[in-house]
Amino acid sequence: MSITELDQDAAVSVTEIGSQLTVENSAAEVDGDRFSYRRFGNVHTNAPSLLCLQHFRGNLDNWDPALVDRLAQDREVILFANRGVGSSTGVVPDNVTDMARDALRFIDALGLKQVDLLGFSLGGYIAQELALLRPRLVRRIVLAGTAPQGAPKIHRWSDDVYALATRDETDAEHFIKLFFSGSEASRAKGVEHLNRISARQINRDAQTDLATRDAQLTAITCWGIPEPAKLTRLAAITQPTLVANGDKPIKPRMQRSETLGNASKRSPLSEREQHASQYRRPTRPNRLLLIKLTHLPLIQLHSTSTQSHPLCIQ
Repeated sequence: MSITELDQDAAVSVTEIGSQLTVENSAAEVDGDRFSYRRFGNVHTNAPSLLCLQHFRGNLDNWDPALVDRLAQDREVILFANRGVGSSTGVVPDNVTDMARDALRFIDALGLKQVDLLGFSLGGYIAQELALLRPRLVRRIVLAGTAPQGAPKIHRWSDDVYALATRDETDAEHFIKLFFSGSEASRAKGVEHLNRISARQINRDAQTDLATRDAQLTAITCWGIPEPAKLTRLAAITQPTLVANGDKPIKPRMQRSETLGNASKRSPLSEREQHASQYRRPTRPNRLLLIKLTHLPLIQLHSTSTQSHPLCIQ
């Protein structure tokens, strides 16, 4: 099936499927805490819900509507704020396994029997762990700008990246430096992305706090402790999986995304970008992610290759 055919099949009105910009915030009760989420999209399909797992310090509003609204034309999309993140209550865990277990509790609270996963950065860590903990729950996976546990060169960020990522208060300039490259074209795309994720006017999610930053940073650091034996875990992730990444990632841990897969030479996906490659040309990745999630075979994860280049979204 071609991209054009997919677009023709996706003729569902925004009013019917909803939008990241207008859908109401919801909350699920999980062990005495309230997990915030947004649920919208085309429910008249056979595809399972797509659960979106967010990056370090990100909240519900950080999902680009140009990306998730397009995906929602052909499936239900669930944007999820894990325990203690944004408007969700509770204490943020300081390790990826507990984050994944909380995500599983959320999925159970919604009564979902099968899901697809889209994990970005830290969300990609959680997606991998979730698939390992409950493999029959997960049908397909997209891992964007992420890395496997124990991979080399992901344990410690550079001083520059650490300064950008861990500031007490973030602003547009530092966000763009962290997620986009230094070229004028990339910076312009970063500004466009920020404008889109700022467009929601009512019922915005709460900003993540410093306690969230510190707990997530601890989880990321522990995940990145070099331990080659951990890479063998990838063999247990048998679901069709797309590894998507920019080829000039600013975050050191993203430089080892290639460990997740070795099929990049056969992939049509290519983007000269940093950490947020899926947001540089949001229309293009929407279409490709849509095809990968619904129609074409995906690559499998491998535990043996550490030399191939990461698959990248264009």
